[in-house]
Amino acid sequence: MHSTAKIFSGTSSQELAAQICERYGCLPGKINIQKFSDGEIQPVFMESIRGDMVFLIQSTHAPSDNLMELLLMIDAARRASAAKIVAVMPYYGYARQDRKDKPRVAIGSKLVANMLTAAGADRVITMDLHAPQIQGYFDIPVDHLDSSAVFIPYISQLKLENLTFAAPDVGATNRIREIASYFNAEMVICDKHRKRANEIASMVVIGDVTNKDIVIIDDIADTAGTLAKAAALLKEKGARSVRALVTHPVLSGKAFDNISNSVLEELVVCDTIPLKPQLQQIPKLKVITVADLFAVAIRNAHENRSINNLFIHSQRRDM
Repeated sequence: MHSTAKIFSGTSSQELAAQICERYGCLPGKINIQKFSDGEIQPVFMESIRGDMVFLIQSTHAPSDNLMELLLMIDAARRASAAKIVAVMPYYGYARQDRKDKPRVAIGSKLVANMLTAAGADRVITMDLHAPQIQGYFDIPVDHLDSSAVFIPYISQLKLENLTFAAPDVGATNRIREIASYFNAEMVICDKHRKRANEIASMVVIGDVTNKDIVIIDDIADTAGTLAKAAALLKEKGARSVRALVTHPVLSGKAFDNISNSVLEELVVCDTIPLKPQLQQIPKLKVITVADLFAVAIRNAHENRSINNLFIHSQRRDM
């Protein structure tokens, strides 16, 4: 006999959580996130969760209140005697701080893992971590979902004639190689060198893109400067069309101008982070929902079933 599953949403993921609940077949749980005048947050569950399996949906993009709110929700659920607490983090913030790449810096993604565990999370469900090895920072189970499950059907319906995939940097080659293999397509690499964060000093294309329909795939678009520069360079090298599919639309700083003024045919993103109102006005920016994916992952976690069927990128397409 399974315990009852209850799904609650934090402030930053209410729209996605509502869609997940609709697909799961339940109503969102009742929770009140109180915010005091000094900025402190106090989540209050407005229904009993004693003995229940509780799923807390919250992406932890900036500001850091989103992370603090999730930690307090976990603590409140633990003190309310939930049987199991699952942190559902469509976007895992601080994932780019995954190692010491220079002296005297924090490893933010490890610290976040420690805090989630210390707060009382029994499991984490997330998507497209910037570095997959972040899963190893946890001593609790982590279900790491892959956006290729929604990207592959989208790419298939485009029916691009000379489909070629582009990795926006060397670090993304494994992800791109798997998707390119699924389509029996070629891949190229945009090798970039940064002067400092969010600023590219130089970029070169490794591979032939002449008359190719290029699809760039990445996990995060922050200022979208890399995407804009890569698209311009690919077109300059002879690409027929360039579009980008990105999981997490952080889209800060000059993102609006960078996307609007780019040569990209379209930028397709997931709804792991809600788009700011200004960004919703960009015609070439499209959103694909990951609600179905998370609803199935939550159901399978509740029923102790495998989530292996959610990973389709490794299956070869019949040609």
